[in-house]
Amino acid sequence: MSWDRIRGQGSARNTFFAAHEAGRLAHSYLLVGPDGIGKRLFARELAKAFLCEKPPADLTACDRCPACAQVEAGTHPDLLFLRTPEDKHELPVDDMREFCSHVALKPTRGPRKIGIVEDADDFNASSANSFLKTLEEPPPGALLLLIATTTDRQLPTILSRCQVVRFAPLNATDLKAVLEDRGVEDPAKRDRLARLGNGSVSRALALDDDSIWQVRQKLIEGLTSPRPQFQPLAETWSKFNEDAGKETAAQRMRASLVLQFLIEAVQHALKLSLGATVPDLDPTEAPRLKAFADRVGTGVLMELLDKLVEADFFVERRVQLILIVESILSKFPREKG
Repeated sequence: MSWDRIRGQGSARNTFFAAHEAGRLAHSYLLVGPDGIGKRLFARELAKAFLCEKPPADLTACDRCPACAQVEAGTHPDLLFLRTPEDKHELPVDDMREFCSHVALKPTRGPRKIGIVEDADDFNASSANSFLKTLEEPPPGALLLLIATTTDRQLPTILSRCQVVRFAPLNATDLKAVLEDRGVEDPAKRDRLARLGNGSVSRALALDDDSIWQVRQKLIEGLTSPRPQFQPLAETWSKFNEDAGKETAAQRMRASLVLQFLIEAVQHALKLSLGATVPDLDPTEAPRLKAFADRVGTGVLMELLDKLVEADFFVERRVQLILIVESILSKFPREKG
C-alpha cells in the first residue's frame, strides 16, 4: 500500500500524521537530511496522499485512482515541482517566479495545491526573496515542501518560515531491502554496498559500478607512490566526475565518493603508522599504505586527512569540482629529488 515503499522514515511520517490529525498542518515544511535517503520519494508520497480521490485511510493514497496515477507520472495539475536546471548551480529567480505564480492559482481538481522545491539547497538571494511572499502568505489549501540536505545551507529568511522535519540515514536492514528492490540480487554485494553506502540509497547504487573501483585503485596507487604523477591522476578523477553527465548532483556524488575512498585510505595509513590493526583491509593494499605512512609520517597524514574532509565539505557547497580535484591532489606529498 501507499507508504510501504518508504523505509526508515517513520518519525517523519508520524510528524505529518500527528499534525494532520490535530488539524495543525503547517503551510511550509523543510525536509532535511542527507542525499539519497528518500526525501523526494516521501514528498511525492505525501502529495499523493493529499491528492488521492479515494483514500482508504487518513493520509494514505489508494494507488489506483486517476489522481494517484497522475502523481506517479508527475502530471497532476495540482502538483508542482521546482528543480535546479542541469546546467545551473543555483535556482534561477525567473524559475522561482513562475513556480510561485502557478502555486497562487486555485486548485484544479480538489481543495489542495502542492508545491515541491526539490533543490532548496540551491536558493540564492534573488530566488529566496522571490519566494518569501508565497511562504509568508500561501494561497488557501497550498502545501509547500522544500527538500534540503541541512539547515546550515538555508537562508534565515527561508528557515524561519518553515517547519523543519528531519530525515535520518537508512539503517543497514532498510538499505539492503531497498537495494534488493532496485535489482541488486547478490546478498554479498548488498551487504557490501549497505556497509559503504552510509545510509544513502543513491550512494550505495553509485558504488555498484566497476568504474569507480578502477578509479579508486588508480588514485590510491598513484597518490601513495613516492613520485605521484599528479596531472594524469587529476585527469582520471575529473573524467570520472564528468562521465556522470551534465547533472551536477551526479558529478558531486562521484567526487564525494572518491574523496571518501581517499579519506578511508589515509585513515588506514594513519592507523598502520600507529601500530594498530585495520580489520577488512585488503591484504594487497596494506603494504603500500604502510610504506606510505612510514615515508610521510603521522603529522602529514593527519594534515592530509583534515584537507580531505574539508574538500568533501566544499563539494557539498558547490565549489567547482576541478578546483577541488587540483587542490586535494597537490596536498599529497612526493619525494624530493
